[in-house]
Amino acid sequence: MKKSTQHLQQRYHDEKSAKIGSPEQSQSLFEEPKNERRSFFKKAALGGLSLGGMMALPIEDTLAHTTSKVNRSSNPSDLRITDMRIAQYGNVPLLKIYTNQGIHGLGDVRDGADKRYALMLKSRILGENPCNIEKIFKSIEQFGWHGRQGGGVSGVEMALWDLAGKAYGVPLYQLLGGKFRDKVRIYVDTPTVQDPDEFANKMKGRVDMGYTMLKMDIGIGLIKDQKDTLTNKSPWGPMRGWSDKDVMSYTQTPHQFTHVQITPKGLEKMVEYAAKVREKVGFEIPLAIDHFGHMGYNEMIKLAKAFEPYNIAWLEDLIPWQNTEQWKRITESISTPTLTGEDAYHKKNFKDLIETRAVDLVHPDPGSAGGYLQTKKIGDYAEEFQIGMALHHAASPITFMGTVHAAAATYNFIGLEHHSVDNPWWEDLVTGVDKPFVKDGYVTVPESPGIGLELNEDEVKKRLREGEKFFAPTDDWNEIKSWDRTWS
Repeated sequence: MKKSTQHLQQRYHDEKSAKIGSPEQSQSLFEEPKNERRSFFKKAALGGLSLGGMMALPIEDTLAHTTSKVNRSSNPSDLRITDMRIAQYGNVPLLKIYTNQGIHGLGDVRDGADKRYALMLKSRILGENPCNIEKIFKSIEQFGWHGRQGGGVSGVEMALWDLAGKAYGVPLYQLLGGKFRDKVRIYVDTPTVQDPDEFANKMKGRVDMGYTMLKMDIGIGLIKDQKDTLTNKSPWGPMRGWSDKDVMSYTQTPHQFTHVQITPKGLEKMVEYAAKVREKVGFEIPLAIDHFGHMGYNEMIKLAKAFEPYNIAWLEDLIPWQNTEQWKRITESISTPTLTGEDAYHKKNFKDLIETRAVDLVHPDPGSAGGYLQTKKIGDYAEEFQIGMALHHAASPITFMGTVHAAAATYNFIGLEHHSVDNPWWEDLVTGVDKPFVKDGYVTVPESPGIGLELNEDEVKKRLREGEKFFAPTDDWNEIKSWDRTWS
């Protein structure tokens, strides 16, 4: 045994001195003795893989077996980040982190986010070991914020988990503590349709596709052009404009400051949508509602009570997530579950909502919350207070499948949003996983290393946003130019 150990240590020393990433390193530690491994499996087949049997074998055989799934092209302790690049399709910047061993990790910078939220972090992660994910997160977390401004930190974090899974040869869920479920339930988003009957037919179509949980967008935009449905809609209300740059526009005005009110006729018209859908899909399918519009919490209580007969699964983002006290008033005034959080960054910003039980369900998006581990931490903390977690997602298939892993690893998970059902080429952006992703309303958790899929480069190149290049060099972001410490 002593001679075998010395032999192993000498071989490790010889290989470690070789240039990292060289073709010679494809014959990595424990990979070379293929005859030894075959010998081990023959012995194991004869006597079973008992602990006693393993202890009787030479150490090379034992280690060859116990590391049989480790990525042979990776030596995780010697991994270093060498580059980070972006390839943007539509409103989603795809992110790729490169290493000195040819392994890469994939993420995205959330839908609608600016790629520079991620690029500014490049100088802060170059040269780091990508497997030290929490250490790297600690150095960049100060640059994340709510909404799309969390997309940079979150995108880097998510790509690091994909990379670490590939380095160790295990699926992402395993690195998050293992899985509670083999399949993850999907709730399907359904954008607004003006006519209530057509809306109901579209929702029924989702059920016919196999989805077992639905969400619909029923907002005051559907009724604003009908007489006597809203008070104060003009001149300073929903008619003010939808610019994303004008701070005085309707979309940029927080709910409590529009002073838009819904009338009894408006309530009747809004509720008609839910009534028609329930007629079509029945009451056994969970049905959530989102995108109500910008009104104060008193109006939302009125609206929520009007929806109560239709057994709504949850009412989403009635008011901004930051208004914890107002959320608590809403939650305590109605019987329908409340939910928020898709634009909140970091676990610490969920604490008030959870600890005060201001909502019935939390709803992080890994693309804003800080990534996969932050999302699991939020779910685990909510579990301590008997609060469930649904997950928001509206970005690339890369992070969709990564979020499937986070959902599988979190006990109090309820449902994951699928926002790209009507996009015929969305799944074509990736390879390496069974399609369609969703079968009978569920996604099977991948067992391949990391997230479990790769980009279909030809398809991504076809879909690149005008003026964008496919993972073009980003050398301008290589050097740090600031003192980042935030304390004295």
